[in-house]
Amino acid sequence: MSIKFEITKQNNIHFGIAAVAAALVGYFTSASWWVILLFAAVYFGLVNVKLELPVKLSWLWAAILLVIGAILSVFSVQYVLLTDEDFVKTTDMVCVVNVVLALAIYLVILFITNNTRLTCTIASIAILAFGFIDYFVYEFRGNEFTYADLKSAGTGLSVVTKYKFVIDYKFLYVILAAVLYLMLVRRIEVQFESAIHMRIISILLTIICVLYVIMNSMSLNTETWEKKGTYRNGYLLNFVLGIRDSFVKAPDGYSKAAVDKIAGNFKETDSSYSQSDAKNPTIIVIMNESFADLSVVGDFETNTQVTPFMDSLSENTLKGYALSSVYGAKTPNSEWEFETGNSMAFLPDGSVVYQQYINDDPTSIVSNLKNIGYTTVAMHPYYATGWSRNKIYPHLGYDETYFIDDFDQTKILREYITDQELYDKIIDRYEKKSDDEKLYIMGVTMQNHGGYGERYDNFNQEVYKVGASYTDANQYLSLLNESDKALENLITYFKGVDDPVEIVFFGDHQPGLCNDFIKLLNGKGNSGLTEQELENLYKVPFLIWTNYETDAQKVDVTSLNYLSTLTLERANIDLPAYNRFLAELMEKIPAINSRGYYSKKNECFMHVEDATGDEAKWIKAYNILQYNSMFDEKDRSSLLFPYLK
Repeated sequence: MSIKFEITKQNNIHFGIAAVAAALVGYFTSASWWVILLFAAVYFGLVNVKLELPVKLSWLWAAILLVIGAILSVFSVQYVLLTDEDFVKTTDMVCVVNVVLALAIYLVILFITNNTRLTCTIASIAILAFGFIDYFVYEFRGNEFTYADLKSAGTGLSVVTKYKFVIDYKFLYVILAAVLYLMLVRRIEVQFESAIHMRIISILLTIICVLYVIMNSMSLNTETWEKKGTYRNGYLLNFVLGIRDSFVKAPDGYSKAAVDKIAGNFKETDSSYSQSDAKNPTIIVIMNESFADLSVVGDFETNTQVTPFMDSLSENTLKGYALSSVYGAKTPNSEWEFETGNSMAFLPDGSVVYQQYINDDPTSIVSNLKNIGYTTVAMHPYYATGWSRNKIYPHLGYDETYFIDDFDQTKILREYITDQELYDKIIDRYEKKSDDEKLYIMGVTMQNHGGYGERYDNFNQEVYKVGASYTDANQYLSLLNESDKALENLITYFKGVDDPVEIVFFGDHQPGLCNDFIKLLNGKGNSGLTEQELENLYKVPFLIWTNYETDAQKVDVTSLNYLSTLTLERANIDLPAYNRFLAELMEKIPAINSRGYYSKKNECFMHVEDATGDEAKWIKAYNILQYNSMFDEKDRSSLLFPYLK
């Protein structure tokens, strides 16, 4: 072994470029000056050093480079994604498992390339880029990037330009470390005498690494809330767990006989749930993008009332709060819970039903209404391919679909088509219906979509929080105010029509706002929350208004999966068998979502797996029926899930 320094003009040019680039980026990211100087010193040494290592020990040099690369990759990703406080929460064992997983990735690439330099370059850059993707995804939606997101990448890219990305000093530090590592790799020449032997060794070591990871992660669950996936499981491992959890297993006790036993209790039609005299009204459902009442998270004062019209509604109105299963993103999961009555409580964290689990014949309020003669219409003033709606809506049974090209694209607020334009389209479709046509319309808005950091010439922000100013929160509150005005116009119009009309309105999820603002509301931000505090971040307002006489009611808490049942009840439409089950379930389990359920017995929110007694029995029955509807095509209950006749 020999080590020599050869200072050349070319090497000094490379060094100068790297040093200047590091200094410039360091200036704009407020990096510590000593880090830049340390980088420059080490880089200067590496760029000029010449190493001559014994060829017979090539396997050892390769092993050292691969292990260093795996450790550096895991450390860099964790460092970029986590705060200093959360960074130290990751246990040593989790760190080791993630390093072994990263090493497996390096070994697979080595098997393919049989080139250590190329392997280290590809693997280190790929893993670091993967961490950066998660960082940016989390910044604009408040949830980690998971395997399920790969199927919705197109939807994410369609709105990514609306968000403001900030790169801090941590990015610079890990990039500088990666540059030094890759320079070290370039200085060490590793050649294998036999490519076949090296590939055999690579694959055997990969198998050992994979088995080690499996054995040490079998009891772990995918985490997507906050950054628990990163500090509890390590980001790389958490992502892999998402792949594992994307395959849904039948619940314990599942069988055709178990389904038939539950279904047997709902064979006879029962109209006792009805609460109105109307029959077959026009039903209009509005799922409003990011519409939420942030006072459920914590009290704050604004210069004017945010949603005065919605707050004032009481006559012929059922209103309250419903639990969504998503926060900051993944709108279609809320849409699906409403339509089908099913719940994300029994599906893997991070999954998107529209892109993973929709079968060819999903029973829903759409198919049920179509079976009794309704014309079913879906409207969404954005791209048809978003969340694969152009493929999913026909499966659900919609007769007509309207997307962005069907709307007046000059009616925009910020960069999205307004709620009012969507409502005008709904009114236009209603006015075109024939006298004997029964009409169901589902409208999904876009106006309030995040991010909220930019200023727009076409949007005057009239609502703001009194006191400490938060740019994104003020813009969001102003958008809610605009939505409230549009809702008032919609309901005012239908107050004046003679035909019976029912309007259902709910938010899909709370917005992804800056953590400092959330911390101002609840005192904690997005971390260290109790189950009650966590569920507060999943509450969204809802209302069911009719232009005919119905009881005025307030609901403290329900969940989106029950809203379609409530919709049919208020319309005096006989409940299908599955909705009758849901109506009874709602009496036992008032609210359930991906984070837990409300226990009437204990008067608090609890994890689903902690349910006991009668509550556990009903939750289990719900799980069994949902699995039957979604995954058991052979023995699917024709009584509960008849789809289209």
